[in-house]
Amino acid sequence: MTQAKELAAKKATAVAEFDPSMFEADAGQGMENMGQEDLALPFLKVLSGNDPILDENEAARKGDIYNTVTGMVYKGKDGVRVIPCSYQRRFIQWAPRGSGSGAPTAIYEPGDTRPETERSSDDNKDYVADGSGEYIEETHQHFVLLVGENGGVETALIAMKSTQLKKSRKWNSMMASRSMQGANGAFTPPRFSHIYHLKTVSEENSKGSWHGWEMSCEGPISEASLYGQAKAFAGSITSGDVVVKHTENEDSGGSKIPF
Repeated sequence: MTQAKELAAKKATAVAEFDPSMFEADAGQGMENMGQEDLALPFLKVLSGNDPILDENEAARKGDIYNTVTGMVYKGKDGVRVIPCSYQRRFIQWAPRGSGSGAPTAIYEPGDTRPETERSSDDNKDYVADGSGEYIEETHQHFVLLVGENGGVETALIAMKSTQLKKSRKWNSMMASRSMQGANGAFTPPRFSHIYHLKTVSEENSKGSWHGWEMSCEGPISEASLYGQAKAFAGSITSGDVVVKHTENEDSGGSKIPF
């Protein structure tokens, strides 16, 4: 084979150099038929001592923060940075743990009529009075943007219940009491205007010990694009576009410890 033919053969079989701009040119293709109901909104939960993730992930420890979709584990003492975008208060009815599908049997809004319940002195849960063993938990849903170290963001939900309800109320109060000065005087900025640092701390009472949330405010968002993403996510919650799929393993700190 002549040198010219060898060179031509090499060119014909050479692998074309990959250009990442190909992804941008085909942006969104293959996802045209996916709606919010086809996606899973991640939960950020605090790992407790009996969480199976602790057996599956050697790097995970009690008190760490776990993303239920990506599997990412964040050290509890280091915490995560989030932008709270929206909030919902719900009353979720569950079948006895380990029975049923693991999904709620009913979800009630604050104004809905709920079954009569009786508070158990054993575990402090509100059991439905019909003897079915089902119970209802007040749950505070905080929809957030999780801000990564590289500046990227992910949507997520933090569900607070049991001992963490008082943490939820404290966080809500922090946001409601915040004030800024504008052209027309003082005003309360939107929920999605500030970045918060969430970490976990050890807590205890006479019934036991657990890890719970601790919140602090880093300050207002300083990037227009980030603020736009937070505002858009808040709007999608308000419009009902985001679907929450609850499971019995979504607990977010302290939920297995009575008050």
